[in-house]
Amino acid sequence: MASNVSDRPLIGVTTYLQRSQSGVWDVEAAFLPKVYLDGVTAGGGIPVLLAPQPLHDGVARAVIARLDGLLIAGGVDVDPARYGREAHVETDRPQPLRDDWDSALLEAAIETGTPFLAICRGAQVLNVLRGGTLHQHLPDVVGSVRYQPGGGEFAQVAVAVEPDSALHTIVGDSLVGDVYHHQAIDEVGTGLRVTARSDDGVVEAVELDGVPFGIAVQWHPEQNSEDVRLFDSLIAAAQEFAAGRTAQREVPA
Repeated sequence: MASNVSDRPLIGVTTYLQRSQSGVWDVEAAFLPKVYLDGVTAGGGIPVLLAPQPLHDGVARAVIARLDGLLIAGGVDVDPARYGREAHVETDRPQPLRDDWDSALLEAAIETGTPFLAICRGAQVLNVLRGGTLHQHLPDVVGSVRYQPGGGEFAQVAVAVEPDSALHTIVGDSLVGDVYHHQAIDEVGTGLRVTARSDDGVVEAVELDGVPFGIAVQWHPEQNSEDVRLFDSLIAAAQEFAAGRTAQREVPA
């Protein structure tokens, strides 16, 4: 963890944008479960909330240019029209603004080499951005609701990690992930490599080749405060990225 505030990287974290109630107010609001922020701060980063907004004048690229790392958080299902499918009856109502925003931020991060970690929905956004598709309702595929039992209760699923992967250097051969997803990666997008699966073959992690740090997981690491290895690794990559940028600026003309 960085010892000085000036050494702590800025990590942009995407948010929800939907109806919310607080006291007497019932309004559209940008918000995010605190556990995501706890993961970033535990790793030594400074979280900056990135609310969905219109993509005018290259705003996503401008935002990424000011950050040292990016975290794409979980949330509602990606619009199946983005990967050429009709909506399943169990698929969430589309949120085009958030789909556009998350996708644009990821695209800008990839272009600039900005380290990123994508979680649950974030992994699905990345896969669709790279031309992949999704299973819209896993019970139709695996025959059970083991990945999303409902009621806001996370399930625990054993995940096997591929040995030749960045994820393996972080978490080792396997882990038990906290999961809450009824969708998952189907056809894998261009440049992505599957680096973890559950015991029935469901993709639980992918990595993007050709970038310094680009990991997407289907489970929710923010739910386990005892294991912040993924957050630590994102922060370390963001520090290295920031240091490289500083060094470039300091090179004499």
